[in-house]
Amino acid sequence: MKESRYFFVPETDKGILPEEESQHALRVLRLTEGDDIYLIDGRGSFYHAVVSMATSKKCCYDVLEVMPQSRLWKSHIHLAMAPTKNIDRVEWMAEKATEIGFDELSFLNCRFSERRVVKCGRIEKIVVSAVKQSRKAWKPVVNEMMDFEEFVCQPRKGIKCIAHCYEEVARTDFYDLLQSPEVLPDEDITIMIGPEGDFSIDEVRMAESHGFISISLGECRLRTETACLFAVSMAQLSRRNSSAGHIVK
Repeated sequence: MKESRYFFVPETDKGILPEEESQHALRVLRLTEGDDIYLIDGRGSFYHAVVSMATSKKCCYDVLEVMPQSRLWKSHIHLAMAPTKNIDRVEWMAEKATEIGFDELSFLNCRFSERRVVKCGRIEKIVVSAVKQSRKAWKPVVNEMMDFEEFVCQPRKGIKCIAHCYEEVARTDFYDLLQSPEVLPDEDITIMIGPEGDFSIDEVRMAESHGFISISLGECRLRTETACLFAVSMAQLSRRNSSAGHIVK
């Protein structure tokens, strides 16, 4: 049985694959007229389509069926991280977090940050590739880097958490917080993970003054990208919609 081919097409009504997707379809997969393909719009739907025209540069299609998908988790999960000095670790984290499942990724410029520039276009491509590989109907939003103070001052729905290692600041275990009856299972969640040198104590106190809850991710000291994946996994599992599933035909 031929494997289904998935393409990321935000504007499915145009009837033509985006340039990069067209090149992959034509040069790598060697698709021809009449081949079945599936499109992902990144906003919750898959589309069953058939190649209607394949030239040297363009791959056109006709949509046969729209397939709305059920969300696998119940709320909006927003991860905000201070990027590591080694950008490869950030890219790896973005890929794996997308495969696990979350909704939004922001980058923080903190006092102890070792990297203050991130090429979000590159991260966006990695996220799109992971969306196709893991067959997610929703594409996470990737935001440009933002100063820590600006981020914490913005109004946000749901619970807001900042993970850090300061023992002098009272922290709640993240798992216990997610299981708490005070936290609704469909409540949005924002999680901030600091740089390799942690947030500054002043940043932690600033975040708390804006409604963020100080959390612990356990007894072990984790690398930034590991802490990000751990937090996303716990948040996603706690909000898993057991009645949902991909409606793929």
